[in-house]
Amino acid sequence: MRRLLLVLIPTCLLSIYSCDDGDVITVELDFEDSFSACGETNLIFYKTKNDPSESLSLKINNFTFDELLEIDESTGVFTKDVTISTTNPFNYRTYSNTTLPTSGLFCSDVPLSDVVITQDVESTSGTAQIKTVLTEDDNDGIPAEFEGKDENLDTDGDGIPNYIDADDDGDNILTKDEAPDPNNDGDFSDAEDTDGDGVPDYLDDDDDGDDIKTRDEENQSVDLNPANDITIGNTPDYLNPDVSTEVKATAYRTHNITQTHTVTLTISNFDLTLISLDVFDFGTLSDSRLTKTIEVETTFN
Repeated sequence: MRRLLLVLIPTCLLSIYSCDDGDVITVELDFEDSFSACGETNLIFYKTKNDPSESLSLKINNFTFDELLEIDESTGVFTKDVTISTTNPFNYRTYSNTTLPTSGLFCSDVPLSDVVITQDVESTSGTAQIKTVLTEDDNDGIPAEFEGKDENLDTDGDGIPNYIDADDDGDNILTKDEAPDPNNDGDFSDAEDTDGDGVPDYLDDDDDGDDIKTRDEENQSVDLNPANDITIGNTPDYLNPDVSTEVKATAYRTHNITQTHTVTLTISNFDLTLISLDVFDFGTLSDSRLTKTIEVETTFN
């Protein structure tokens, strides 16, 4: 939860006149850690809550959602500092509604007729920092750090580092299907090693040690999947040293890489009249558009 405590002081307390109801009013803003975004050419970050109904929002003029994803390839990070102003305002609003709609409250061409704003306090000073961090994963069950992310390790030399390569050894058997962690205990020292050569199958391009590359043991069906080529019994040829027929593979399997963008927002030195803070952690953006799967095709060197 993002919790703010606002102290509302009625105007009469600041004047030379007295008021009968001049009590200090305390309002607690208890928002979720996540926020949402909408807008085509002007992006609005916002979060809402019910009971009581309130919202916090930041408008960023001439900025699009796609720009959030323009990651620096060398760092995997995007940052943008926005000056809060009349064109980029930060707002706190209260509503008479018991509950707020889940969509359409912001960025709607036609204002929602059943939503009544009872208070709208705007800050036109301060700074907002947006930060997007890209995380890529091959979903092979092996942590990126263990796969040599820092060294950019690429076992099969296909141009895709192991930490985002679903088939680290380029044998057309996915890493996750080569038992890198047979008992799922996070210890990869017991990874399956069919030919006992000290190289686990998921890093061995000749799993059965018959001097025929695993990817070239497609003797029954040439479909970039040696797992369904079985000549003797129930063991695939690529795991059977007694079968060494070679049918040259023509390409690597298509790789699927999951890209997840984590967007955070920090607002500093704003003034909502009700409250001023040096730093406010607005939270993390929740949006389905931040995660996608891309296909990467590679060829033999």
